Amino acid sequence: MYVVKFEDLGKSDIGIAGGKGANLGELTQAGIPVPPGFVVTAETYGKFMEDAGINGKVLDILAKTDINNTKELQAAAEEIKSIIIETPVPEDMSTLIIEAYNQLCQRVGEEDTDVAIRSSATAEDLPDASFAGQQDTFLHVSGSEDVIDYIRKCWASLFEARAIFYREENGFDHSKVYIAVVVQKMAIADKAGVMFTVNPSTGEEIALIEGSWGLGEAVVSGDVTPDNYVVDKSNDEVIGVTISDKKLMYVKDEDGTSVRVDVPEDKRNERVLSDEELVELTEMGKRIQAHYGEPMDTEWAFEKGNLFLLQARPITTLGDDNGAASEDSAVGDKNVIVKGLGASPGTASGKVKIILDIDELDKIKDGDIMVTTMTTPDMVPAMRRASGIITDEGGVTCHASIISRELGIPCVVGTGSATTTLEENVGVTLDGKKGLVYEGIHESKEEAAPTAANVEAAPIITVTEVKANVSMPEAAQRAAATGADGVGLLRTEHLMLTAGIHPGKFIADGRENELIDTIAENVMVVADAFYPKPVWYRTLDAPTDEFITLEGGENEPEEHNPMLGWRGIRRELDQPEILKCEFKAIKKLYDKGYTNLGIMIPLSQSPAELKQAKELCASVGLIPHKDIDFGMMVEIPAAALTIEDYLEIGVDFVSLGTNDLTQYTLAVDRNNEFVAKHYTEEHPAVMKLIERTIKKCVEAGVTCSICGQAGSVPHIVEKLVGYGITSVSSNADAVAEVRKTVARAEKKIILDAARKSQE
Repeated sequence: MYVVKFEDLGKSDIGIAGGKGANLGELTQAGIPVPPGFVVTAETYGKFMEDAGINGKVLDILAKTDINNTKELQAAAEEIKSIIIETPVPEDMSTLIIEAYNQLCQRVGEEDTDVAIRSSATAEDLPDASFAGQQDTFLHVSGSEDVIDYIRKCWASLFEARAIFYREENGFDHSKVYIAVVVQKMAIADKAGVMFTVNPSTGEEIALIEGSWGLGEAVVSGDVTPDNYVVDKSNDEVIGVTISDKKLMYVKDEDGTSVRVDVPEDKRNERVLSDEELVELTEMGKRIQAHYGEPMDTEWAFEKGNLFLLQARPITTLGDDNGAASEDSAVGDKNVIVKGLGASPGTASGKVKIILDIDELDKIKDGDIMVTTMTTPDMVPAMRRASGIITDEGGVTCHASIISRELGIPCVVGTGSATTTLEENVGVTLDGKKGLVYEGIHESKEEAAPTAANVEAAPIITVTEVKANVSMPEAAQRAAATGADGVGLLRTEHLMLTAGIHPGKFIADGRENELIDTIAENVMVVADAFYPKPVWYRTLDAPTDEFITLEGGENEPEEHNPMLGWRGIRRELDQPEILKCEFKAIKKLYDKGYTNLGIMIPLSQSPAELKQAKELCASVGLIPHKDIDFGMMVEIPAAALTIEDYLEIGVDFVSLGTNDLTQYTLAVDRNNEFVAKHYTEEHPAVMKLIERTIKKCVEAGVTCSICGQAGSVPHIVEKLVGYGITSVSSNADAVAEVRKTVARAEKKIILDAARKSQE
């Protein structure tokens, strides 16, 4: 299945059409006005890479690349893209793509109609990650030959330097992220922009709309500071209008391409959207949010008075700004030197580093303030090093805003002149809520960015604990600042593999103590951030395909399906020296006074495995149940169906890993795009296994938690609370919402019980 029309796609088809393609199909089926088009499926990309014999070459290049070396990363990206672009598309594929394009031309009544060709990665726009701007979009493409060429360029853009870096940093396996390509009739926009169906920083139920003249590319890229509008969704009242000086816009030129031109003088400061158009947009936004059941980030365009939706995706950076300083806080003796739009809340101080060219990114050191005209996806590695971002252009929905919110970095955009007003290496302080930049370095308790020390625990009190999942030590402070009741899942993989060396090589080279110290130092960062709240450390569970690329991993077996292979406790019992290093690292921390750590064993299918693991733990001097809580993951149906046998051996806690439990119950590899549409934690069989495990733990008086993706889904959480679950562990950015859901579920149980007692 190389090509699929929008009409035949829905939001569950991410594995086939990627996030963008699946959502365009969903919008089309929901009756939202979307320009027609089709998707070249992820399967097509995968077959192209394999049949052409270039997949192995690409992975070899990536394995040898240091992503933190900007120049090395850029060189690798260019080499990979050249390989893909220069490889011919097989005739059977190109024939079907050309037929689909010709049918689209016939449908709209235009010969060689202009289309937008957009990348749509199968891992994009997940609930806990945003791939904003990482792959390419090409506008005003016409003619079948050009369509084929630009589809191939979209495939190549999966390996832009910024995309490679983001996947590495967020633990996405390059070989598991496929790319679909959207081919969609161009909307020749008179005005266009973006709309958040809630405030992306606070979650407030308002429509936040930004618009400018011409194509939406100017707004999304941040080339222009757009008009900003705020609409009260409860009554469609326009409650905020900010008119900007819109200097640039993108239009179609005589050659049929998109060009950047100056906005006519009489339109630069003219209001883009009327009240009537704002209401029309807001009503559409409400329809889309109601359809998806969650806040959405959309792109829109008006063409000759007709409104079209060009894209919709979940808002992945939704936060709570309650800890930020009040808008009415006194400025005091601070000298405001630059003003803009507050795009990502919090304050940051540091030395100014002005970036006018991509080659200057190495200037950014840890803690600097990056000042640039507008960020691009290539700047993300440097943005991570910065303590704050300031841009000349852009609105609160531009690239700089979205990425800064995801990284938790304070950001001020649309200042108009920061790159010329601010001086290199001079200290400044920025307020990412108020949109102000102050002269000098200032520290203010009232305006400090959220940390574990200055953010009070969530005001909502629940009996069921709400914990956070943590993968990297550097994320610990932000996770603790949510008020989470601890860490329900501390993933080992990043902690242990961060050195790029196979753990077995440490041991073979006589560097066991170095491995132990690496683990201990990383775990200690998380334990410190949450102390005295519990932190559950999951022992190593990396599939062989993650080990094989490490130094010393050349002897790893090549498994047909690593997800079903040599991983988890089954591997660690075969290589007990690695597991003992993990136990020694935890003992080292316990001996230092870190009594808030627990250990849990992953992927167990037999109680005998749990027993062996406990014996190994005791052999290094760390006594399970006495020195430290010892638990297990339930990720295999066998464990859920025999949970009482595990409880008889003795565990302090049980944690449901629903990601693996779902795929093993349904025989669906969650990383396989061909069957991804069949993956759902809500399948009755999965829910029965979850319910059984929780209720058996309740009977035995054993703590039971959940740390899979299902723990972030509100209506599933309600069921878990009803079953009697002890704690729910979710992604850090979902903790606040999960706590609200848990509180509602607990109140409902109390209310139902009260009503029954009165019958």
